[in-house]
Amino acid sequence: MTTSEMRAGAEPSATDKLDSGVLKVAAVVVLGTVMAILDTTVVNVALQALTIEFKTSLDTIQWVATGYMLALATVIPVTGWASDRFGTKRLYMLAIFLFLVGSVLAGLAWNIESLIIFRVLQGLGGGMLMPAGMTILTKAAGPQRVGRVMAVLGVPMLLGPIGGPILGGWLVDSVSWRWIFYINVPLGAVALFLAWRLLPRDKPEPAERFDVLGMLLLSPGLALLIYGVSNIPSAGGVGATEVWLPVVAGVALIAGFIARASRIENPLVDLSLFKDRTFSVAMLTMAFFAVSFFGAMFLFPTYFLLVRGETALQAGLLLAPQGLGAMITMPIAGRLADKMGAGKVVLPGMVLILAGLVVFTQIGADTPYWQLLGALFVMGLGMGSTMMPIMSAALQTLTRKKVARASTAANIVQQTAGAVGTAIMSIILAGLLAGKFGVPTSQGQLAATAATMNPQTHDAAAVAAADSFASTFVWALVLIAVCLIPALFLPRRPPAPPAADEAGEEEAAPVMLAH
Repeated sequence: MTTSEMRAGAEPSATDKLDSGVLKVAAVVVLGTVMAILDTTVVNVALQALTIEFKTSLDTIQWVATGYMLALATVIPVTGWASDRFGTKRLYMLAIFLFLVGSVLAGLAWNIESLIIFRVLQGLGGGMLMPAGMTILTKAAGPQRVGRVMAVLGVPMLLGPIGGPILGGWLVDSVSWRWIFYINVPLGAVALFLAWRLLPRDKPEPAERFDVLGMLLLSPGLALLIYGVSNIPSAGGVGATEVWLPVVAGVALIAGFIARASRIENPLVDLSLFKDRTFSVAMLTMAFFAVSFFGAMFLFPTYFLLVRGETALQAGLLLAPQGLGAMITMPIAGRLADKMGAGKVVLPGMVLILAGLVVFTQIGADTPYWQLLGALFVMGLGMGSTMMPIMSAALQTLTRKKVARASTAANIVQQTAGAVGTAIMSIILAGLLAGKFGVPTSQGQLAATAATMNPQTHDAAAVAAADSFASTFVWALVLIAVCLIPALFLPRRPPAPPAADEAGEEEAAPVMLAH
């Protein structure tokens, strides 16, 4: 099909199907991405075991998860420049290597301090895996197939939160907490070999001078912002110094970066991307969606553990219907987004999520499991129709030169908004539980846990805790509803070929060459 035919709106031909070369690249990227995403969730179910192992407090042990998240946020802004300077293939292999080294060292940790440090090293590798993988896939498939490729990449993003708690619970119960890190070694070794053999060669492009000052503003700014927000539940509110001080400092650094980036030629994050209307609308939609949906995702396992008294492994298994629903709709949504436009796919997906959340706003201590599992399945159907079509809409109109920078910006938005959303839901739930049990906000969940574990107070405590969850889910429902507003402006037509880049060449899928 010629470029003129595509501009005339001709139907995609059979050649638009994902060929074996693209599928091989997708398999490599998915394998690497699975490691990083699993590791963000698999550790959560091991925190109690780690607290006992290292004889430390829950506030300290939380840094095993928070340190990883902060490292992700810090390294993402550098990825766009590094992709241009060293090539996405080399960067992707370096990311896998760093993640592997961090995993081995974390498994060998001898105290809590060493474990936190090695988790940060893991995060430095994990933070580069997703944006680099998105860049590789988008370049390999070309703009007209990006929706289908994003659907492939979205599978680990959905299965990670489902499979992570199941795998982590089994390893902690049956093997050892160290194996939640060692499990990455065989996966990473295979991913590294396949990346070397199968990923297409890409020549490093003459990169602009590295924006050192921009990195010193943006990366610490994001880290401080997420650090402050993550302190909200333990500090008991936004008025605590350990919350507002790092948040204010982080916002000031980010504002300084934005002011500077709008005046220089080659900033660390290309703010000119937001001049593209489709990209801006997609990023605004992604921000609202990440805050609302990932905030709600935090609540589901907590409800099963706290109110229903399930084990970590059982709670992970109960979340499986959500992943199954997403697996059904995600491949279909990717194809439809390419043929019809992302807007016509995302809006129905959000309606499904809203329908599932309505059930949870009425949740009780004895709500039948079939209702809960059915609602999770419906939400999974909506999730599969939403997240990756939003991401593909952001990248479909961009030239090859801008894809790496756009992937970086999109991941910064998603990571930061998701962390903020989790904190928002945490503080709302903690405040409601504190009110029910008559304790300070920081003690709300602890008091609820103690009361539900006491046979004499269990029934009344479970009812009170379930009511707190129902009220928190109302807020999640409202935030998802707000997300519908920017989603209305997503494109409702098939993506047109991107404009010519600065070299005068139109975007096209590169020739697939194995190493």
